[in-house]
Amino acid sequence: MHQEPISTADLYDQHGDALQSVSLQFQDFGGRLSFYGPARTVKCHEDNGLVKEILSFPGNGAVLVVDGGASLRYALLGDMIAESAEANGWAGVIISGAVRDRAALAELELGIKALGSNPRKTVKRSHGSVDEAISIGDVNIRPGAMVYADIDGILVEH
Repeated sequence: MHQEPISTADLYDQHGDALQSVSLQFQDFGGRLSFYGPARTVKCHEDNGLVKEILSFPGNGAVLVVDGGASLRYALLGDMIAESAEANGWAGVIISGAVRDRAALAELELGIKALGSNPRKTVKRSHGSVDEAISIGDVNIRPGAMVYADIDGILVEH
C-alpha cells in the first residue's frame, strides 16, 4: 500500500487545534517514516497477544495505536508480527511501549513508532481491550480518528 508522504508540521499549520499533537517522544523504527490512516486501538500491558491477533487481519490502510502503558520491560512488536502487518495492508503501528528486531523492522514498508526497544518478548495471554478510546501521553484517541505520523511527531484528529 503506497502513501504519499505527509508533513505533520504543514498539517498542523493548516488545521491547528482540530488536531491534537502527541507530546510524548517516539522513535521511528519502520522503513516508512511518514504514514497516516484511521486509528484502530489496543490497550494492553506487557502482553502482545491482541496486537498479534489484530495485525493478522487486513488493515485496509489503518494505523494500530497501542497503549502499552509506556512500559519498556517487554517488546510488544517484533519482526514476525510487523511482517504480518505489512503483508495485511496496515499503514503503521504506534506503540506506547517497546519493540524488538530493530534491523528487520527498518527494512519493512511499514510505519512503526515506539518509545524504545527491548529484546525481551512478552507473554501472549491476549489480556486487554480492542477498539476503545485510549490515551497516549496527553492525547485521547478514539477508534476511527485519523492519525498522522512523520519524523516530527504524531497528530490525531479530535
